Amino acid sequence: MSASIGPIEPTPAPLSRAGNPALWVVIAAALVLSVVMGTRQTFGLYINPFSYDRGLPVTVIAFAIALHNLVWGFAQPFAGAAADRYGATPVVAFGAVTFAAGLALAAVAPSGLLLIIGLGLLVGIGISCTSFGVVLASVGRVATPQQRSMAMGIASAGGSLGQVLLVPLAQTVRESASVSVSLFVLAAIALAIAPAGLILDRGRKKSSASAVHTVAEPATSSLKEVLALAGRHRGYRLLTIGFFTCGFQLAFIGTHLPGYLTLCHMPLGLGATALALIGLFNMAGSWGCGWLGGHFRQQYVLGWLYLIRSGAIAAFLALPKTSASVMVFAAVMGLTWLGTVPLTSGLVAKVFGTRHLGTLFGVCFLSHQIGSFLGAWLGGYMFDLTGSYTMVWSATVAAGLLAALLHFAINDKPADNSPGMLTAALS
Repeated sequence: MSASIGPIEPTPAPLSRAGNPALWVVIAAALVLSVVMGTRQTFGLYINPFSYDRGLPVTVIAFAIALHNLVWGFAQPFAGAAADRYGATPVVAFGAVTFAAGLALAAVAPSGLLLIIGLGLLVGIGISCTSFGVVLASVGRVATPQQRSMAMGIASAGGSLGQVLLVPLAQTVRESASVSVSLFVLAAIALAIAPAGLILDRGRKKSSASAVHTVAEPATSSLKEVLALAGRHRGYRLLTIGFFTCGFQLAFIGTHLPGYLTLCHMPLGLGATALALIGLFNMAGSWGCGWLGGHFRQQYVLGWLYLIRSGAIAAFLALPKTSASVMVFAAVMGLTWLGTVPLTSGLVAKVFGTRHLGTLFGVCFLSHQIGSFLGAWLGGYMFDLTGSYTMVWSATVAAGLLAALLHFAINDKPADNSPGMLTAALS
């Protein structure tokens, strides 16, 4: 009589194997993120030209840039929910067209109102459909649990290539032609990613039928019940609150670092170089955070990441400003820049599964974008009010320390998604 050993789970194909559908989804996700994240990192280069050439107050320009972060945050849960239900193809296509339209409107906007509509409203909607909540959710669904953190890290790392390439491109075109021409070039590049959703949806049905999950998916497909479950999960609440700091720090630095360096009498163009260097080191940082998230508890990696960021900012403020110190600061910030994203989305997938990952990450990301709005807008407001960025720099340090404490306290135990527990309070 032979003993039954039950079914044997197949060993997942290596992520680098050409036949693995996850590989192509990761490549497509990296391409989309490269264009979207690279383009938005150029916005800080346009503050002074918009102010000097069009006579707009820095506060108005900063508000337009800040608004796209807020709109992105509020639209992200809806974009994620649409991608969860209909797939990434229509969502990414719509987002690419809307993103390009916003950049084109900003290129010709003669007034602050049109700049706010283009760079704020339209760009924000476009990014919500072409960024993390949509593309990383596609990666999370097609990758196995063992590969998920690494796959998301690689996609985020590849996305940094756009920052390395598009920031210098925008600076060069702006200087050789004009602000309007450089924004039209970026709009054309944004349109080119519209078909990428077809690849992001590759293997979607196969993965949903065969993927092995470490977390039992909810027995019900009710989004309302899943959101109620997440809202009662203490770890999810702490993760959402802590993600605010990431947005606050990154938006302030990405928007106002070039202007701050100008105030410090640094060489012209150093701001663009620093932003490009952040993107270059972010490629290694995002990959490294994805690897760390696959080997260590993700909330602890996040806690240390926020501590390192705060220490780097404090040291940058305290030390004399030289080209070398700016480069070192940019490198350290790059290593910790977008590493929070694969760790945060991976932690959400670990606790709740991947069925509603786009929506749940989108809700969490809203907190990130509220922080982004405040970081970009408060930087401009405080500068117009006091002529200095010092208060906001100090706030980024304090917020990072608080975020570290919150993440160290997160419980990452998978949520009980059984029907009887969907509305139970979890901690």
